[in-house]
Amino acid sequence: MADNVAGEHEHESSFVESVKEKIAETFHKEDSPSSDSDSDEKKKKKSSPVEEVKEKIYRMFGRERPVHKVLGGGKAADIFLWKNKKVSAGVLGFATLIWVLFELVEYHLLTLVCHTLILALAGLFLWSNAASFINKSAPRFPEVALPEDIALAVASAFRTEINQALAILRNIASGKDLKKFLAVIAGLWALSILGSCWNFLTLLYTIFVLLHTVPYLYDRYEDKVDAFAEKAEAEIKKQYAVFNVKVLSKIPVGALKQKFA
Repeated sequence: MADNVAGEHEHESSFVESVKEKIAETFHKEDSPSSDSDSDEKKKKKSSPVEEVKEKIYRMFGRERPVHKVLGGGKAADIFLWKNKKVSAGVLGFATLIWVLFELVEYHLLTLVCHTLILALAGLFLWSNAASFINKSAPRFPEVALPEDIALAVASAFRTEINQALAILRNIASGKDLKKFLAVIAGLWALSILGSCWNFLTLLYTIFVLLHTVPYLYDRYEDKVDAFAEKAEAEIKKQYAVFNVKVLSKIPVGALKQKFA
């Protein structure tokens, strides 16, 4: 009899505990969405000042990616940003040597190519024939062939870039964007002045040197340059607004469009 009473008491206590657990789980589920929402709100409150600061930071040309990514993010970007100083210095030194040969020494391209091939072929020919006399193995020349897929990829890339350039020129020449037209005219005029001061090879070498110096300096002093560029852009917009009111707005562009339409 005592055993039955004890069993019933244990059964009632286990039943009460299970009911308590179910009630606790129900309250926990009801509270969890609010707690999750509170945590999300806290995260938003924490992240919102950072996002606001990021949005307020001015980057030149509206850039949102690092300089390395803007330059392509590959080996060329590593060279321009001097990630490997030996490689960057070697490339810049080779370009300087080519410029010195063609500009200062006045060496011609065809002459340089022929003399280089003569020395290379003569050295390899003598090495191949002298290897048997000095008991050394003859040089092995690998078979070099340009893969078809690489040639097609390069041709396709050139075709895409040329088509984009032609589309931009067609858009500018159509007279739809006066601001872009004036910017292109000013750029071509500045380029013509540079071309009259230097020849084509010197201009290419100057651009090559700028590519090795300007991105590197901008990457190091990015914040200072962006702050100065922000002020300069604001001043340019201000002057352009004045020029637009005094000059551009008085040009009868609409009448000309109706006349030639």
